[in-house]
Amino acid sequence: MASTARDIQAWEYVPLGPFLGKSFGTTMSPWIVTLDALEPFACDAPNQIPKPLPYLAEKISKNYDISLEVRIKPAGEDDSFTVTRSNFNHLYWTLTQQLAHHTINGCNLRPGDLLGTGTISGPESESYGCLLELTWNGTKELSLGKTTRRFLEDGDEVIFSGYCKVLYVFI
Repeated sequence: MASTARDIQAWEYVPLGPFLGKSFGTTMSPWIVTLDALEPFACDAPNQIPKPLPYLAEKISKNYDISLEVRIKPAGEDDSFTVTRSNFNHLYWTLTQQLAHHTINGCNLRPGDLLGTGTISGPESESYGCLLELTWNGTKELSLGKTTRRFLEDGDEVIFSGYCKVLYVFI
C-alpha cells in the first residue's frame, strides 16, 4: 500500500493531480493475492450515485470483503497503535472501474505495475481512512499511547494490514 504526502498533494493537485504526493514510501508484501483467491470474499459494490459514465458502467459491480487496519508506530516508541479499521467493501470505485479509468486516455499498463486504490474510508468516524480525516484536517489530536499526532512526523512507521475472514462450517 502507498502513503500520501498531503502537503505535496495539496500543492500539486491543481492542475497536475496527485502525482508526486502518491509516488513515495511504497513497499509490497512478499505475497500477492490474486483475484481468483479473493473470489470467495466477493460482495456487492456500493450503489454509485450519480450513475457512472458509460465506459465505467458494469453489469456486475463487485468488491471484496477484506478487513483493513492501519497502525502507527510513533518515532522512538516501541509499540504501534491502531488508528483506523475499515473494509475494502467500502471502496466506491471497483478495481475494474479504476483500471478502465486509468487506461482510458492511453496510459499503458504492464504486468507487475502497482496501482493503489486510494483512501478507503468507512461510514463511521473510527473507519476514516487517513489522518487528514481522523484529525479533522489537523484540528483534532489523535492519541498514540504516550504521544499524539495531527500529522505524521519524521520516523513514524505506518503499518497497513488486511485479511479476509474464513468461516468454517463443520457437519
